[in-house]
Amino acid sequence: MALLTVLDWLITILGACVVVYQAAYVLVSFFARPEAFPDAPMDKRYAVLISARNESAVIANLIGDLQSQSYPRDLIDIWIVADNCTDDTADIARSMGCHVVERFNTEQVGKGYALSYLLESMGRQGKASRYDAFFVFDADNRLDHHYVEEMNKAFQSGFKVLTSYRNSVNLNANWVSSGTALWFLRESRFVNSSRMVIGSSCHVAGTGFMFSREIMERNNGWKFHLLTEDMEFTMDCVLHGDRIGYCGSAILYDEQPTSFKQSWRQRVRWSKGYLQVFRYYGPAMMRHGIQERDFSSVDLTLLVCPFMVLTVVRLALGALFAALGFVSWSSQLGAFNGWGMGVLVSMLTMMLLAALTVIAERDKIRATNKELFAYCLSFPIFALSYVVISFQAIFAKPEWKPIVHKG
Repeated sequence: MALLTVLDWLITILGACVVVYQAAYVLVSFFARPEAFPDAPMDKRYAVLISARNESAVIANLIGDLQSQSYPRDLIDIWIVADNCTDDTADIARSMGCHVVERFNTEQVGKGYALSYLLESMGRQGKASRYDAFFVFDADNRLDHHYVEEMNKAFQSGFKVLTSYRNSVNLNANWVSSGTALWFLRESRFVNSSRMVIGSSCHVAGTGFMFSREIMERNNGWKFHLLTEDMEFTMDCVLHGDRIGYCGSAILYDEQPTSFKQSWRQRVRWSKGYLQVFRYYGPAMMRHGIQERDFSSVDLTLLVCPFMVLTVVRLALGALFAALGFVSWSSQLGAFNGWGMGVLVSMLTMMLLAALTVIAERDKIRATNKELFAYCLSFPIFALSYVVISFQAIFAKPEWKPIVHKG
């Protein structure tokens, strides 16, 4: 049927665009010098915003990293929203000299709501306006000693919104944690770094980012509450004409899920959030990209485009139409065979992408060569599981659930 033919062509074109897109960013990253920011006075005052829910096992590590930064300690204030905590997270934070706001709301759950509550509380106290910019971290993060100093250089060079280099503390735990860790390393090393080179906008990925007081006041605090509030924030910034910068010399270490069940649940939530963002922002972003000739809008819209969903829909329709007698099973089996070849090519491409990431960032990865070889082989399995995850996300009603961190 004509519908299946159109879908086949659309998927082929989108798939080719994705391959060319990734290849172009890899080439730019390898051959172009990453942007370096000049030294800047360390005189800006920053607020660190942390949403923590039962994070007593790890919160002290992040606070310690922040209090031992090379940046002047008296210019960094740590604000923590203890969100529906049933442990002693708030007490630990207070004992270490942090500003703590406790929140108890089981109806509005998620980091977006927690950040809104925290900034509203700071505003009521007259404290929010005293800061030049705001950092956002997850409670399990660890920071390089020069993190704030490096981000300050990029901020003072003119960026109102910045993201940073995202590494992981437990890449070598197993194939699940390595999958997520390599995914974020790839984004930092190839995608965001190349976007800076070509003058495009980067995207914020959940943690390890900062925004100026001007952005905070424009948004009246924090107004983003979709399941992927970070991508919603990114889209809003681009639509307002803000270019999100990337500071590769500011290194953050994240803790990744080691359980496949936890990873699956987390990625279903991300995929559902991307669908929400595409629904609410996709048309506006495409219009903005065409009218303003802004490549960033097109680039970031493709990032949340439900390509995987389209693939699964095509397979399901092919089987349904064959069962109803509209098309022959032989034609669909032929198509499936062709798609099988496409899956094989995709797996080899993902394996190559993981290998290139490892080669490029070997000095920053805490794992043996033997482990990295195994993780490059398993990375395609992790990445292609997004096909099923994306389809499940259409029907799922995921809720934000905390991931237990061990520190």
